[in-house]
Amino acid sequence: MARRLPPLPTIADIIRLYGLSARSQLSQNFLLDLNITERLVRVAGGDLSSCCVCEVGPGPGSLTRSILNAGAAHLIAVERDRRFLPSLEYDTGQCLPAFKLYSTVQLLSEASEDRLKVVYGDALDFNIEESCASFVEGKSWEGDPPNFHLMGNLPFNVSIPLLLKWLSLMATRTGPFSLGRTQLTLTFQKEVAERIMAPPNDPQRSRLSVMTQHLCHVKWGFKIRGKAFTPPPKVDAVVLKLTPLVTPRITVDYSTLEKVVKALFQYRRKYIRRGATLLFPEEKGGQTKAQREGLVEELFRLSGVEETLRPQALTIEQFGALTSAYSQLVNTDNVASL
Repeated sequence: MARRLPPLPTIADIIRLYGLSARSQLSQNFLLDLNITERLVRVAGGDLSSCCVCEVGPGPGSLTRSILNAGAAHLIAVERDRRFLPSLEYDTGQCLPAFKLYSTVQLLSEASEDRLKVVYGDALDFNIEESCASFVEGKSWEGDPPNFHLMGNLPFNVSIPLLLKWLSLMATRTGPFSLGRTQLTLTFQKEVAERIMAPPNDPQRSRLSVMTQHLCHVKWGFKIRGKAFTPPPKVDAVVLKLTPLVTPRITVDYSTLEKVVKALFQYRRKYIRRGATLLFPEEKGGQTKAQREGLVEELFRLSGVEETLRPQALTIEQFGALTSAYSQLVNTDNVASL
């Protein structure tokens, strides 16, 4: 059963008390409306009473409160902005490598019955699985997701780097995905969310669409109007829930797939033959122009993909076929890859 917090000062009061403000250079926009953050938690699954949650970028703590109100058994929040730690107490007995582990604002910590810890550090470098392993029951990849969630109202400037990092870890089943098919519930700028979900032939189809969809089931949660944030950005946000697939839709090496997808989308308005030439660079391969053109021809022959398609028209399966053909070619003597 969810354990709700007792009455606490409002988030607006906390912001005034500590003189906090959002920094545009860090793409910070606060969500002060607990109705919205509690709705975000419901997208993740609602009742978190048996779960450990890692929250990225808690800021003043509105989503943090909603996660605790949903009964999270353990919550570790990773914050890189020191301004949100003025009332945190350093816990010398629980240091993690390269990070300082803090208890949260004393009032909230006590109200949560010590279910909450806040880590000062950058989520791009933080060893999430190490901090949560003792609280999480690991599951086999083929089974249900573990009792562990990644959540966050992500700053817009780090959402794509974070997602790409998590996708690479998901592909190798390392990091937080060493515990099983860890689910993610995150906010993204609306345009980024549309790119993540874009199907073939959609104008928003991109590298991000392919890399995410081949590894995850993506669920659109709800849109958050820009005016709901403080300060209000000029764009809206969207909550997405990502659940790793048991079997990736493309069974090739992740880094190789990323090379192929990146090359083809380099010239998104041209036929994919143009981007494919980047896969056999002259300066590395040592091949003549005719030889490199021959390799491009062979790429399309082996894959069975029509070279006069544009990248946004390709299906996941076609990207898989092109990547398999490319892998076959670069494993041939005297053929260099990117």
